[in-house]
Amino acid sequence: MSELTTVARPYAKAAFDFALEQGALDKWADMLEFAAAVAKDERMASFLSSSSTVEKTSKVFIGVCGDELDENAENFIKVLAENERLPALPAVSELYQTFRAEYEKEVVVDVKSAVKLLKAQQTELSKALEKRLQRKIKLNCSVDKSILGGLVIEAGDTVIDGTLRGKLDRLANALQS
Repeated sequence: MSELTTVARPYAKAAFDFALEQGALDKWADMLEFAAAVAKDERMASFLSSSSTVEKTSKVFIGVCGDELDENAENFIKVLAENERLPALPAVSELYQTFRAEYEKEVVVDVKSAVKLLKAQQTELSKALEKRLQRKIKLNCSVDKSILGGLVIEAGDTVIDGTLRGKLDRLANALQS
């Protein structure tokens, strides 16, 4: 996966820089997300691995995408096809979103809890995390039945384990020290 990320990074950066310059961050995010979904399709992946000419590959790929791509995005797809990088489109889309989140000072936070969080709890948690991380917060809340109580919060490399199991483990370690 890291090799694919390395391959995708310059393309994602170029797409982000162009979208920023054009004031079209949302539009490019949507186009890249759609193209990434097309590239992930099993039939398309099979076609990409067996296709013979760059022109045919890019023409078919752009044809499948239809009106979802503008002229600039079609040119981007052609460049990826010329360099045989179309299979890297999902990683390009993901990295583009990362560049965009950094630019907009936004972070996606995954929250796992034992029960579904109420809107008021989500709002309060979001405010607390905004203050702590100094970024706009986008919460992805999910229920994990293996959690007895509390929350696990993941924001990039930061993990906050506020579960009962985590607290008990920390207490046990403190008592053994």
